[in-house]
Amino acid sequence: MRAQDSATASSPIAVVEPPATSPTASAASRAGASAAAAHQPTAASPAHGPATAASSPAHEPTDAVAPPVNGSAPGRSGTVLAGLGVVAFSLTFPATAWGLESFGPWSLVALRSVLAALVAGGVLLAARVPLPARRHWAGLAVVGGGVVVGFPLLTTLALRTSTTSHAAVVVGLLPLTTAVLGSLRTGERPSRLFWGAALAGAAVVIVFTVRESGGALAAGDLYLFGALLVCAAGYTEGGRLARVMPGWQVIGWALVLCLPLAVAGSLVALPLEPVHLTAHGVVGLVWVAAGSTFLGLYVWYRGMAAIGVARASQLQLAQPLLTLVWSFLLLGEEISAAAPVAAVAVLVCIAATQRAGRRAGRASRAVRTPARRP
Repeated sequence: MRAQDSATASSPIAVVEPPATSPTASAASRAGASAAAAHQPTAASPAHGPATAASSPAHEPTDAVAPPVNGSAPGRSGTVLAGLGVVAFSLTFPATAWGLESFGPWSLVALRSVLAALVAGGVLLAARVPLPARRHWAGLAVVGGGVVVGFPLLTTLALRTSTTSHAAVVVGLLPLTTAVLGSLRTGERPSRLFWGAALAGAAVVIVFTVRESGGALAAGDLYLFGALLVCAAGYTEGGRLARVMPGWQVIGWALVLCLPLAVAGSLVALPLEPVHLTAHGVVGLVWVAAGSTFLGLYVWYRGMAAIGVARASQLQLAQPLLTLVWSFLLLGEEISAAAPVAAVAVLVCIAATQRAGRRAGRASRAVRTPARRP
């Protein structure tokens, strides 16, 4: 017997003769079955209709962390967004120095948090954004404690005795610290080339900033090292949350969460610290509130969600050098001849970390993508 005959032969046991129907009814039956199959949800094509009792609840956010996008158009846009965040952050120390001309350190930090929270709260209300899921509030508290309260307060206290160029040593160590914490928290595994370039970039920045400060530790260095740790934790947690909710909502809800503490701090600090309003002081306060705290962190977290915590953090290697440029232009601090050399070395290290990140992303996608059947 031929193979095709065997495949089409009917069996008296397995095959039941269907009742006789008209050709029109048979065609209608087949069309109905096809329509039902087209609307049947599958693993590859989820249903687009309203959720039923058997399906997952509608609008319920997922905790699944999407892998960072590398080497693609979203990856490039993520790098641009994170870079804009670095530019915004590089103005923080000079703007803080201006703000201290009008306010005390505790008043300045409290007022910047209040203003930033009001801006964020207004945007959230205008967009009618629902409250985050309960499981996200702990992470938002870490973001608020690290980048809304901890880093601004500790760096502001340090800038009472340290110059902005010396305080830039914090940012010199921040990219490496953020990459380490991000690797531990999110499971990212950068390549050896990435870590080598990151260590080299951190070494360049540290040597340069220590040389600029005369090689001696300042009185505010303990504040600066504390700021380094809390900020890296806030960046890492914010980058993780930005993969399950929009980045502007991450910083927005973190600011709103800190608003009661900021209001209480303002009510206590303002009567105790002198206030002498100047143009520099007001501009500095507005920038650290709207520019550094809200807009800067908004684009920063969007960039981190797109390209990953470790890779985005290395863009901050350029922040100390940018801060020195702003310090020269806005505060009149001097820049040595070694600054251009350090800037070139840092740019080479940044390029190496970004290249390593793109190569790792392409290799990861190649492993995850199944081979096509012939």
